[in-house]
Amino acid sequence: MKEVVLWTGAGQIGMAIARRIGFGKKLIIGDKNLDNAKATTKIMKEAGFDAMPVETDISSRESILNLIAEGQKYGEITALINAAGVSPSQAPIEVILKVDLYGTAVLLEEVGKVIAPGGVGVTISSQSGHRMPQLGTEIDEQLATTPTEELLNLEVLRPENIKDSLHAYQMAKRCNVKRVMFESIRWGEKEARINSISPGIIVTPLAIDEFNGPRGEFYKNMFAKCPAGRPGTADEVANVAELLMMPHGAFITGSDFLIDGGATASYFYGSLKPTE
Repeated sequence: MKEVVLWTGAGQIGMAIARRIGFGKKLIIGDKNLDNAKATTKIMKEAGFDAMPVETDISSRESILNLIAEGQKYGEITALINAAGVSPSQAPIEVILKVDLYGTAVLLEEVGKVIAPGGVGVTISSQSGHRMPQLGTEIDEQLATTPTEELLNLEVLRPENIKDSLHAYQMAKRCNVKRVMFESIRWGEKEARINSISPGIIVTPLAIDEFNGPRGEFYKNMFAKCPAGRPGTADEVANVAELLMMPHGAFITGSDFLIDGGATASYFYGSLKPTE
């Protein structure tokens, strides 16, 4: 039997993290597109990792439970890498809320029930959650603690209160951060840890599509004017994930790490500050 890593979202960020922490372990790669999961599995196997693909839709509790059951065939689940999600230009409001907000909450909840003592998890949030106005203590607590099956019924998440897909994405990512804080208490009861990372613009195939899409100039302007003056790489996200998931991060749980080259700082206090 091996230690098992559940990895959802078979993209560049998840892969960079898995390369840091997945050696000697069984990697269960879940993606809604099974071809993506198979392609990533092939890359990982050719690099010496023990991996297998599983079709996984994190917006479905049944699908998440199936992923967990697959993992448990090989040993104890000791780690979670959640890099699954959809972006504002990829999906409508309802899908973003169902996948990025509800799906992440269910995944953290269900993996938290089975995570082994000493286990760790990282979920990928976004700088977007840091860009919106403060929601206040009451709404933050609702996003953090509302039972998962009731989350999408919250007043603040009703369709008439969501302006557009970007607003939905921001709400989902704010919820991710609050949910990690809440779940870290439950994971802690299992002697396990869970944190989130909020990347800025990271160069991936998805980001390259965005650069060439209708919001391309917006993104190019953002990384040109941020203090770093460039977009980031998946490996730079993995640098932080490695700290969080390895023993030298043992005192870190329930936290969110913003990795955006200073773009959010510039948005509030620099040249990216909105003029309207």
